[in-house]
Amino acid sequence: MSPSITRQHLVDPARFVVLDRDGVINVDSPDYIRTPAEWIPIPGSLEAIARLTRERFGIVVITNQSAIGRGLMTESSLEAIHHHMCVAVEEAGGQITAIYHCPHTPEAGCDCRKPKPGLFRRFASDFGVVLDGIPAVGDSLRDLEAAKAAGARPVLVLTGNGHVTHSGLSDTGLEGIETHADLAAFAASLGS
Repeated sequence: MSPSITRQHLVDPARFVVLDRDGVINVDSPDYIRTPAEWIPIPGSLEAIARLTRERFGIVVITNQSAIGRGLMTESSLEAIHHHMCVAVEEAGGQITAIYHCPHTPEAGCDCRKPKPGLFRRFASDFGVVLDGIPAVGDSLRDLEAAKAAGARPVLVLTGNGHVTHSGLSDTGLEGIETHADLAAFAASLGS
């Protein structure tokens, strides 16, 4: 599947940040985010993306969206949600460079559903970048595992499922990873 790519902005080709969507940029829901109206940004997340954009980072969103595979929404519904998200980001002064999503259920056995690193590798290939050291921000263990498997730098935020994930890290080999309260705190940590 091809990524959704918004209009390009000035990006330093060596500087990217990978973000999970639900629980990092927007409020997560156990019932899935199925419409643009259900997409609610986490306070400070849009401003964090704007800050990263001003600092010339390319923002790449990599997200599991199994609601498609479960028949709960369509690809066009997801595209409408992502359009809504990109507009909200742009209104805050930011820019999303690309969005990659996995539409499959866990049972499908695909290589693109996190914790597998397929979408990370697709991003690296599409943009001609090496993933080593690229921060990949997530709130769930599968986000961190996918980043690690791809060679990126896993970063945990404590929004969404972050607190639960953090409490279980001691059994995963990921204890001690970089952790921030939220996306805004992560963006601030990068400095300028």
